[in-house]
Amino acid sequence: MNKLRLGFRELTQMKTILLCGLLGFACASFAEDASKPVYLNDFEKAEVGKMPEEIMVLGGEFVVKADGTNKVLELPGAPLDSFAAQFGPTEKQGVAVGAKVFGTSKGRRSPTFGVGLGGVSGWKLQVSPGKKAVELLRDAEVKATMGFDWKSGEWTQLRLQIRAIKEGGWKIEGKAWQRGIQAKEWTVSADEKEEPVSGKASVLGSPFAGTPIWFDELRVERCGSK
Repeated sequence: MNKLRLGFRELTQMKTILLCGLLGFACASFAEDASKPVYLNDFEKAEVGKMPEEIMVLGGEFVVKADGTNKVLELPGAPLDSFAAQFGPTEKQGVAVGAKVFGTSKGRRSPTFGVGLGGVSGWKLQVSPGKKAVELLRDAEVKATMGFDWKSGEWTQLRLQIRAIKEGGWKIEGKAWQRGIQAKEWTVSADEKEEPVSGKASVLGSPFAGTPIWFDELRVERCGSK
């Protein structure tokens, strides 16, 4: 009888341990999924010479190109105008966009490029080598600017996010850094009382140097309020 009781207790304990383990695995899996980007494209599965179907081109002859064993999204060096391509889900807050961008200068001319959130009239983080600056814009209006030493022929990492703040309103933050040198602090930021507009994330480019601009590792992630 004691052996039967002991066996029953042991069985109950084993079931409890197994259930806790399963719940822990489920919670861990959920947390892991929550941290994953809601959109990610490094173009390695894309077909050279074409555009991924989920990317919407707003202007310019964007196309996937091969760079050795790597693939990138290329904006040609002509015409000399401003262009954009949108991707990811339609969001207005609690979201961040990231990308890395490669461009080259020619003489005194340099490209301008960036990333955006909230569609065409939303927020943009723009590297403007001609001004030696990183700019934070809402639509076409500059809201914040900071000096930035852009280097021709090197990859530049960009990140822009919009999040609600406890005090009310929203915080828009952006940063740019050369590849391999992580930027821990935000380069530019702005407080906004007006509710952000809904829209897709984007990459932006103006090939004023007459040379191509490359985009890679496009991503959209969730970001929480603080």
